[in-house]
Amino acid sequence: METIKFKTLSKESEIDMYLKKFEGFVGVRLPYDYSMRSTIVGAFKGDDMIGGYMLVTKPQFRSLMFVPDQVKEEMSFFRNDQFEMMEVNGVWISAAVKSASDQYRFWMKMLVDVFMARKKFILLMADLRNGNVRNIHSMTNPELLYEGPPMLMAGAQSHSTIRVSYTTRWQMILNLPRYFMEYRSRERRSSKRLKQREYSRSLREAQS
Repeated sequence: METIKFKTLSKESEIDMYLKKFEGFVGVRLPYDYSMRSTIVGAFKGDDMIGGYMLVTKPQFRSLMFVPDQVKEEMSFFRNDQFEMMEVNGVWISAAVKSASDQYRFWMKMLVDVFMARKKFILLMADLRNGNVRNIHSMTNPELLYEGPPMLMAGAQSHSTIRVSYTTRWQMILNLPRYFMEYRSRERRSSKRLKQREYSRSLREAQS
C-alpha cells in the first residue's frame, strides 16, 4: 500500500489545486491572498492530493474576523497579543482515505507542525455541520470563544454557522493518548467491518 507523503506547497498551481479541493470539500473558497501568506501542507498518495491543511502564524486571522465585536469586547482572551497566536484552517482529507493508519499519520503530522510553530495559542474554526472536524478539535481540549453565525463583511464567504475556539500547543501534546485511542478505535471498527463483509461474501458463495 502506497504511503502518504507530505509537501509544503509553494507553486501557484499546487496552491490553486489545494484551494479547489478544499472548496469542493466544504463549499467555501478561501481568499487567495490569505492563502499566499500561509504555510500550506498537502498530503499526497503518488501524484494525487488526498488532504491538506493551512497554518497561519501572523495576524490577520480569518477565524477572529468572523467573531462579533461584542464578543471580543466581553472576553479577556481577545486582549492577548495576536502575535502569540496561530490559526489552523483549510483542513480537509479525502473520503477515499479510509485507512485508520493513514488518517492517524495525517493528524500526527499536522500536530507536530503546529507544535513546532511555537505559538502560545492555537485558533480553531469549524463548520458546525462538519462532525469529523469538530470531533478532531474536541480532542485538543479547546476553550470556546464563539458559536453562531459569522460576522461577514461585504463579499466575504464562510459557513452559515461556525464554532471558534482555541487551545494551546501543550494541551495538544497532553492529549496525545486521546488521539492514539481514537486511532485504535477506528482500526477496530475497520477490522470489524472487513470481517463482516468477508462473512457475508462467504454466505453468498455458499448459497450460490
